[in-house]
Amino acid sequence: MVNFSQVKISGAQLFRSRLVRLWAVLALMGPGIITSNVDNDAGGITTYSLAGAKFGLTMLWSLIPITVVLIIVQEMGARMGVVSGKGLSDLIRERFGVKVTFYLMILLVITNLGNTIAEFAGIAASLEIFGVSRYLAIPFGIMFLMWLAVKGTYSSVEKVFLTACVFYISYIVVGFIVKPDWVEVVDAIGSPSIKFDSDFMLMLTGLVGTTIAPWMQFYLQSSVVDKGLRVQDLKAARIDVIVGSIVVSVVAFFIILACAATLFKSGIVVEEASQAALALEPLAGKYCTWLFAFGLFNASVFAAAILPLSTAYTICEAFGWESSLDKKFSEAPQFYGLYCFTIFFSGLVILAPNLPLVSIMYVSQILNGLVLPVILLFMLYLVNDKSVMRDFTNGRTFNIIAWASVITLIALSMITLGLTLLQGLMSTG
Repeated sequence: MVNFSQVKISGAQLFRSRLVRLWAVLALMGPGIITSNVDNDAGGITTYSLAGAKFGLTMLWSLIPITVVLIIVQEMGARMGVVSGKGLSDLIRERFGVKVTFYLMILLVITNLGNTIAEFAGIAASLEIFGVSRYLAIPFGIMFLMWLAVKGTYSSVEKVFLTACVFYISYIVVGFIVKPDWVEVVDAIGSPSIKFDSDFMLMLTGLVGTTIAPWMQFYLQSSVVDKGLRVQDLKAARIDVIVGSIVVSVVAFFIILACAATLFKSGIVVEEASQAALALEPLAGKYCTWLFAFGLFNASVFAAAILPLSTAYTICEAFGWESSLDKKFSEAPQFYGLYCFTIFFSGLVILAPNLPLVSIMYVSQILNGLVLPVILLFMLYLVNDKSVMRDFTNGRTFNIIAWASVITLIALSMITLGLTLLQGLMSTG
């Protein structure tokens, strides 16, 4: 005879055990979601806005293969961090020597400084839409970001970053407010189109470039190590990477969609994300503009914290200095010093008059294009090194997919670099 009370108890226990396992997995997540979402920074939002405003819905399909490649690259980085317990720059120094690491670090510092300056420009531009002067916003932003890392721990800082990820929902709300034609959207995704002209190819490679950058590989692996993840946590780390990669692409999808359904259809030309936010007001209302501007502010502050952290992690690991948010300032002076210097210098640049901001960002883009292929090749070498990865190297099938993805990324990076240089020469000529 069946005892139904025991069945009910067993069912409740099963539910609780599954809930506990789910909570355990969620507790281990964070680095992948945070790293991926920083892709949607001031530069990323600008790129997505321009893609929608200039080309309408025609580029939405590209987000699917971009997401797949992002998952592959991020999974390798997370796996290396989990298995080796070391950051990427630490592994590069051990395998390739101090000289190679030193020159690579110089390129990364210059590139990250250029990108961080762009984030502070995003903070200033977004708050000016709300009537806040940059001479008030930037000093406050500098002080807040310095306080966040110096006084926080990895756990507390991660909670702040994960909260910032939630506010990207503002772009999804904007996407629905503008009331796009969903039949056209589905058709654009289901019928991929590509134009072999310089404008289209530059924008396509820009979408790829803003989704995967050199600093990301260092930050992800370092944060996995700082969080203390180990081999038994590999499944959770993979879920973290997959969820983060999908979320960042969903946000990008709605930014492109919002600008395509409004600016593209009205023939409005914009050059940056703040202009896109202001241009939305007569087309979709002031609330749409405010949401778009708030999203830009949130993304810029978020990235303005992550990029200096990535710089600090990368340099300190490369030279064997202490690098952890769980250490006090006195225990890791180089780590916190690099973080604070990057923030202070980048914010100061935005406040200084008559500085060539466009040239600074232009040079950082060129360096991004040069450094990314090198970093990806280092990663593929290390992830297949049994002395580093033991039994967790890439399998044959994964290696084929990974090499194909990396070769494609290298080709697109070179195209972006070539087109950027060509445009620079034409504009100066």
